[in-house]
Amino acid sequence: MIELKPETPEDWWEVEALYDLCFAPGREALSSYRLRDDIPPVPGLSRVARDADGILAGAIRFWPVRVGAHAALLLGPVAVHPTHQGEGLGGALIRDSLAAAAESGWHRVMLVGDAPYYGRFGFARLSGVEMPPPTNPERVLGLALSENGWRDVAGNVMRWAGPD
Repeated sequence: MIELKPETPEDWWEVEALYDLCFAPGREALSSYRLRDDIPPVPGLSRVARDADGILAGAIRFWPVRVGAHAALLLGPVAVHPTHQGEGLGGALIRDSLAAAAESGWHRVMLVGDAPYYGRFGFARLSGVEMPPPTNPERVLGLALSENGWRDVAGNVMRWAGPD
C-alpha cells in the first residue's frame, strides 16, 4: 500500500536524493530551476508517496511563478523510484496534487514536459507563455484549474515576487 501525503521539511533531502536518482546529472542547470532558486515550494501542494515501510516511492513539487502579471503554479519535478515505476504512482501524485491546488484556489498550473504523457491529465501546449531559454516552447504545457484559468494569460514566466 502507498500513502500520499504533503511533503514536510523533514522529507526535503530524501526527496532531493530521489530526484538525483531519477534525473540526469545537471538537472539543476535547467532554466526552470532558476525560477525556483531561493523560493520555497508551495506549502501543502508538494506531495510524497511512501510505501507501507515508510520508504519514499515518489514525490512531486509545485513552485509559485508569474506569467506576465498572473500567478501560476510550476509543476515539477515529479519522480517515482525505479522500483515503483509502471504502477501508476506518478499519475496518482499528479491527480492528487492538482486537486489540492484547485481546492487551494490556484487558477492555473504549468510545466515543461512531454505532451503525450501530461496530456492524459489535461495539459496542453501553452501559446504565448515563454519560459526562460533554452526551453523548447513545444514542451511548455498548461492546465486550467478553474474556468478560463489561462484565458488572456500570456507573457514571460518569471520568478515569484508575491501574490497578485
